Amino acid sequence: MDLTPKQIVAELDRFVIGQSAAKRAVAVALRNRYRRNQLPDDVRDEITPKNIIMKGPTGVGKTEIARRLAKLVKAPFIKVEATKYTEVGYVGRDCESMVRDLAEVAVRLVREEKMKEVEVKASEIAYKKIADAVVTARKKNNTDTAEAVIKDQVVQELKSGKLNNEYIELQLTEAPKNMEIMPGSGIEFNLGDIMGGMMGGKKSKLRKVTVKEALAIVINEESDKLIDKDGINAEAVRRAEQEGIIFIDEIDKIAGKANSSGTDVSREGVQRDILPIVEGSTVITKYGPIRTDYILFIASGAFHMSKMEDLIPELQGRFPIKVELNSLRHEDFVQILTVPENAITVQYQQLLSVDNIKLKFTKDAIDEIAKISALENDTSENIGARRLHSIMEFLLEDISYNAGADIPETEIKIDRAYVKEHLTKTIEKHDLKKYIL
Repeated sequence: MDLTPKQIVAELDRFVIGQSAAKRAVAVALRNRYRRNQLPDDVRDEITPKNIIMKGPTGVGKTEIARRLAKLVKAPFIKVEATKYTEVGYVGRDCESMVRDLAEVAVRLVREEKMKEVEVKASEIAYKKIADAVVTARKKNNTDTAEAVIKDQVVQELKSGKLNNEYIELQLTEAPKNMEIMPGSGIEFNLGDIMGGMMGGKKSKLRKVTVKEALAIVINEESDKLIDKDGINAEAVRRAEQEGIIFIDEIDKIAGKANSSGTDVSREGVQRDILPIVEGSTVITKYGPIRTDYILFIASGAFHMSKMEDLIPELQGRFPIKVELNSLRHEDFVQILTVPENAITVQYQQLLSVDNIKLKFTKDAIDEIAKISALENDTSENIGARRLHSIMEFLLEDISYNAGADIPETEIKIDRAYVKEHLTKTIEKHDLKKYIL
C-alpha cells in the first residue's frame, strides 16, 4: 500500500497498454487509502474513498486495470456484473450479496496467508503421520521387515520426493457441508456439525492415495488445526471494510429511463438498491457485519446505448471520478503483442513449446496482425484487445492442429507473408469494403 502513484502506474504498465488517465485515477485512489491509514482515527473516519466510473468499449482494459490494482496490494477484490442483480421483491440475487462475496474473498485471502505461516510446522507433523502410514503399508505388503524400516529414514525419503508415487491407505476426515438457510442471505448452518453431534463425531473415511496426494491433504488438515479461525474472520472483515475493492461491470445496462417498459422496468430499482451500498451501509455476512463506507467501488460500462447521465443523480454523485478509456488503435495492438510479460504471442510460444514447436514472430508479422485486428474492430463490432484472440487462433490453427509431442523440435517463423497467406479471407473482406457504399 505504500507505493507512490507513479510506481503504481509503472506496475500497471507491465500488463495494460495505454489508458493513462484511468491508470492515474486508480493509482491516486489507492495512494489515498495509504494516506488515510496514516491519519489519526478521528480524522480517518471522516475520509471516504472517491469512487471511480470508467467509460469505454469492451476489451480496452477496464477490468484488467482494477484486477491488477487489487493484486498489486493483495486487497480483497471481486468483479460483479450489474445485470446479475434484481431489485428487492424480484426473484434473483440481491445487491447486498456483492458484499458477502467480497467477505468470502477476504476470508480466503487471509486464510491462505495464515496457512503459509504455519506450513513448516504443519509439514513436520504431516511427514511423521505419512511415515507411519508408509511403514504400515510396507509391512502389509511384506516389502520390508519391521526392523529394517526406520521411521526417520522414511521421513527423509518423503522430503526428497522419492516416495511421491507410492500408494498408502489413510483415514481422512470428510469436510462438513454448509447449508444456506435462505439463498443470498449469508446465513448458514453447518450440516456436518449437526449430523456429527447426532451420530457421535465427525465422519472419516479410509482412502487409498499416493504419498504426494496424502501429504497435501494432511498438511492442509494440520495447518487448519494450527490457525485461529476467529482471528481470520475478524481480520477478513477488517480488510474487506478498509481495503476491499468492488468492480461493478456493465453498469450502463441498468442506466434506463424511468419510463422504460417491459423487462427494463426494474433498472432504476437495481440502481436504488446499489445506492445505499455505495453510499455506506452495514451488510450482515456469516463472518459478521461489514460496513461499506470505506470500500472502493469502481464501475464501468461501454455506454453505447445510454449515457452516464442516465444513471439516477444520487448514484452519479457517488462516483465523482469519471474516466473515459480510448479505443485501441494499430500502434496499441503492436504494443499489446510485444510489451506485456504475459503477451498473447508469448503465451502461444509457451503453449506450442510443449509439442516441440519453436514459434518466432517477426516484427513485420506483429505489425500485420495489429493492422488486421484494428481493421476488424473498425469494420465490425469493436471488441478491443479480445480481437487478438480470434485473429491468433485463426492464424495458428494449422500449426496447433498438426503439432504433437511425437514430432522432432521444429522452428516456425511467422512473418508478414505467413500472416497474409493464412488471413487471406479477412484481408479480402476489408479490400471489398472499400467499394461498398
